[in-house]
Amino acid sequence: MTNGLLVFQSDFGKGDGAVSAMHGVANSVQLGIPMFEITHQIPQYNIREASYRLLQTVSYWPSGTVFVSIVDPGVGSDRRGVVAKTIDNHYIITPDNGTLTHLKQFIEITDVRVIDESKNRLPNSGESHTFHGRDIFAYTGARLAVGKTTFEDIGPLVDPATIVELPLKTSTIVDEVITGIIEIIDSPFGNLWTNISRVQFRELAKNFGDSFEVSITRDGRTIYNSILKYGRSFADSHIGEPLVYINSLDNIGIAINQGSFADAYRVRTGTSWEVVIRKAPLN
Repeated sequence: MTNGLLVFQSDFGKGDGAVSAMHGVANSVQLGIPMFEITHQIPQYNIREASYRLLQTVSYWPSGTVFVSIVDPGVGSDRRGVVAKTIDNHYIITPDNGTLTHLKQFIEITDVRVIDESKNRLPNSGESHTFHGRDIFAYTGARLAVGKTTFEDIGPLVDPATIVELPLKTSTIVDEVITGIIEIIDSPFGNLWTNISRVQFRELAKNFGDSFEVSITRDGRTIYNSILKYGRSFADSHIGEPLVYINSLDNIGIAINQGSFADAYRVRTGTSWEVVIRKAPLN
């Protein structure tokens, strides 16, 4: 059962009326519907970041919340529109293009329905094929959130195994060397968020202040290599100094105190950006 809350995410930015149009459609379904935003600053076409931002956010919302996530470079093609239900009873309405990857991997998606557009489309929008965020996803999301349709009436059930997934890598630890990837940039601060978990890192790190050799490579080419200290928070280093820390998702982050690590070393994200952490050699 949904709870009336509707949460949007997109790569639309705020430079034109796209977000406002989606809000207008939702209000046309029910005036005053409670609407909120994850972000509309996903880099254009960056499905991987949309997937990760859902993982970062969804579990902190009450059971029954409906999310509409629109990063849709394939709009108007034969890609599916779906509504996914998580094990914690959150609903995500999105193009089936990889946006559900992290939720499926780390939270669990129990049910998926393909949106039947003959029943779930803004009236008089059938000739428009470039703004499904407004005409299908926002409209369907608002109706689902306020109970004017049900999950069961959205469309046919499909096997969650059939949803499109982006390639992911799992961090590993071998002979006290941890290898992971840069999953996301913590915008706007420029901190690097890895896929290395606190539990895994604590196999090496026993105390705050311990030192580690951190290497960052892209496709085998070294971008960064240095000795960093493990800090409880940014204040454990001097301004301008780098550190390793546990981020808000309980994974390892790499940062510069009051600076942007990503900008300083031109680091980006994805499976080609590898991070290797080992205990610093003794002098």
